[in-house]
Formats: sequence, structure tokens, C-alpha cells
Amino acid sequence: MKPLPLLLTILVTGLTGILSAAERIPLWPGKAPLGNGAVEDCALELQVFLPPADQANGAAIVLCPGGGYIRHVTDREGYPIADWLTQHGIATIILEYRLPEGRPSVPWLDAQRAIRLTRAHAAGWRIDPHRVGILGFSAGGHVASTAATHFDAGNTASPDPIERQSSRADFAWLIYPVVTMGDKTHGGSKAKLLGPDPSPELVQFYSNETRVTRDTPPAFLAHAVDDKAVPIENSRQFVAAMQANGVAVELLELPSGGHGLNGCQGPLWEQWKAAALVWLAGRKFIPSHLSP
Repeated sequence: MKPLPLLLTILVTGLTGILSAAERIPLWPGKAPLGNGAVEDCALELQVFLPPADQANGAAIVLCPGGGYIRHVTDREGYPIADWLTQHGIATIILEYRLPEGRPSVPWLDAQRAIRLTRAHAAGWRIDPHRVGILGFSAGGHVASTAATHFDAGNTASPDPIERQSSRADFAWLIYPVVTMGDKTHGGSKAKLLGPDPSPELVQFYSNETRVTRDTPPAFLAHAVDDKAVPIENSRQFVAAMQANGVAVELLELPSGGHGLNGCQGPLWEQWKAAALVWLAGRKFIPSHLSP
């Protein structure tokens, strides 16, 4: 196990003591795909936080922090969330996906790979491979909603055993997510993802409300109605598409808090967390006694 850097260890251990260290594993074997047949050098690592063996319930979540596709807000939407989830027996895999800079496939490909890797490590991490979800905030919500709507069953002929795993998440949590690349998108995220003059076909491909099918995994969403940066229509459009395809979905519309729900703290922040656990228990992904 590769230890965390000193400052990060101090940050993590300052939460509750449960996150004393993370296992860090390479996401890609040295080279990562760009989505166009080319590859690039990639030293990206996943941070894996596991609950104590006697508390693990078999569920796992790949966590995608937000940051407008220019950074990762892991200090608020990463480590504290991993701390909370592991307290509830849920393994948490933090993915600081590659930032796109006009290469729209790379965050999505990283999310797919993280889901596959989590399934491949199921036995060692005490995870049920049929209870692997994905969670994203803001632009990380776009990564998560892309992974939830663009997936495959794995390549059984691949020499890489990771690539033989399915990339379909079993459930998705989307918190004040960027979903669309259309009129209601977050302009900065769109520019960083698609570049300055994307084609209509590219815009539609990454407008995830248009990609929902009956095979899309069930989803829980939370969004403030007064979010100016990422309008709540992102979540509402996704919910409408899920309902039209008969897929289980729930949206918690919060009365205030803006984007980031008051800096990821306070009663409304705690409200979505409590509701998400109840939803997860209701879908039988975690034991009901673990929900608030």
C-alpha cells in the first residue's frame, strides 16, 4: 500500500479517524486512451477508502468531485464524503479524473475504468460487484451521469482482465450535477469539455438527458432550486428522461443553498446525505438499519 502524502494524511485523519490512510492504485497501466485511438502517458491513481471489515456491507461508490472541469474540489466533495460513506460501511473510491481541455472522452473513460477496477477488486475489497455505484458533484456529476448513460458490458476478448468487466454502474448519485451540454449547461464546464465550437452531434452526445435508456441505472439526485451556476433544469431534465424510460429515479429539490449547498455544510447539506442513504437502502443496496 502506498501511503498518502503527509499533508493529505493530516487532512484525512482529522475527519473522524476512520480514514487513517488510503490505498492508492494506478487507474491505467501507464498509458490511457484519449477516445480517438490514441493514448497518452497517465500516472493517475485511485484513492481507495475501505470501511473496517466488521462494518463493510458490500456496497461501493466511485466518487467524482466537482470543479468545473478545471480542478477537483476533493477537500469538500471528496475526503469528507469518503469519511461519511465508510462510516456507513460503504467502500469509497475517489477518482480525480483527467481534466479534459477539449478532450471530452477522457473523464468518462476514467470513470468507466474506475468502475471496472472496483469490480475487479471486489473480493479483496469486500465488495459485492453488483452493488457498485457512482457519485458526482457539479462537473463531477457530468462525469458520473456520462458514465451512467454511456457504458458497456466489457470486452471479453481483452487481454486486460480489468477491461473484461462491465462499466455499468448499479446506481448513480448526482448532486447539483451538470447533465446537459445544451442551453441550461454550465458554460465553463462545457467550454473545458467540448472546446470553443463543438458540433451539434458532440453537444448531444454529452447531453446526458438525451442518452437515457431503460438500461440506465437507477439514480438519486439533489439540487437547490436557486442554483445559478448549474440550473436545476439539469436535474429535472434528467429525471424526466428517466421517468419516460421507466427507470427508478428520485430528485430532492432543496429550497435554497445555491451551487454547492452553502459551501458543502449545514442542514441542507446533511439533508441530501440522509435522503441518499434512505434511497440506497430502499433499493436494497445497503441494509435498511444503516440509513438515518
